[in-house]
Amino acid sequence: MELAEFKPTGIWRNGHIQSVLASLKVRRRLVERRAAALEAATNEEIVDCGNDVRLSCLHAPQPDKDAPVAVLIHGWEGSARSLYMLAAAARLFDAGFDVWRLQFRDHGNSHHLNRELFHSCRLDEVVGCVAAIQHIVDNRPLCLGGFSLGGNFSLRVAARADQAGIDLAQVVAICPVLHPPSTLTAIESGLWIYNSYFMYKWRRSLRIKHRFFPDHYDIEAILAQRSMRDLTDHLVTRYGEFPDMQTYLDGYSIVGDRLMTITAPAVMVMAEDDPVIPFAHLDSVKPSPALEIFTTRYGGHCGFLDSLYGRSWADDFLLHRFSGATGRVAAPVAKSHVA
Repeated sequence: MELAEFKPTGIWRNGHIQSVLASLKVRRRLVERRAAALEAATNEEIVDCGNDVRLSCLHAPQPDKDAPVAVLIHGWEGSARSLYMLAAAARLFDAGFDVWRLQFRDHGNSHHLNRELFHSCRLDEVVGCVAAIQHIVDNRPLCLGGFSLGGNFSLRVAARADQAGIDLAQVVAICPVLHPPSTLTAIESGLWIYNSYFMYKWRRSLRIKHRFFPDHYDIEAILAQRSMRDLTDHLVTRYGEFPDMQTYLDGYSIVGDRLMTITAPAVMVMAEDDPVIPFAHLDSVKPSPALEIFTTRYGGHCGFLDSLYGRSWADDFLLHRFSGATGRVAAPVAKSHVA
């Protein structure tokens, strides 16, 4: 039986509704109930990523020590317990995967682990974390998946995998950030709720960081930045290694030939109605022969719902691709619009 093409009806054909309702708190109780077995098995692991960097991961092991491994990466200002992460991780765990939920520095409750701030060019430590996980699980088949910024990181890890000695069975990136300058513009100029949501969470995170390292950060100057653009520029030029914001934004772009070194099977899932990731930039991505670009007409940003309390089609997609790559269960090929 093939994985059905994503064809929502009614209000679920609205990209904003998909994007906003996917993270609505009213869904949390149901998602947490479905994730009960996952959460009961989960422990926090602090992973040494090299260069004195430590990252927090939530690990749910399987009794079967030969179980395939899934590593999931959340989006910016999300965490291992964001609804989309809980839902996807639970689906994979229930199917027999050993699941690791990797958290970026300064996300979740990890602000105390490293003095320097998170930024989206910190690829080395995420590569180091995935490599460390592969060593911990004794080189069992390992699949890597990410959402939004986590999808962007997943593809960049895949592009670095051969160099880092990481063996990836499958990579799936859901709505990855493609061209950061355009995403910044889309957030600032789009529906007000996106800019307000991210600015609220980012400012809260920076206050937490300051509490752990009060002598290192000028919190008054940081909070004086009124726009996302100004705050980004202030942080990356004052506390990062970047001469200007444009250099920083270009540093984690995946358009052009940035992904040409991917050799592991990989797929990028993009929705045409994503209000945060401009779909037009997909034409600027030069995929390697190993990278499939899978598009849907609807889905919003990391939504892919057909009802408020239903499961996300993206979770089905992850499970089918990961299962097919590891031989865990029968995994038919999904129908799609493939570029």
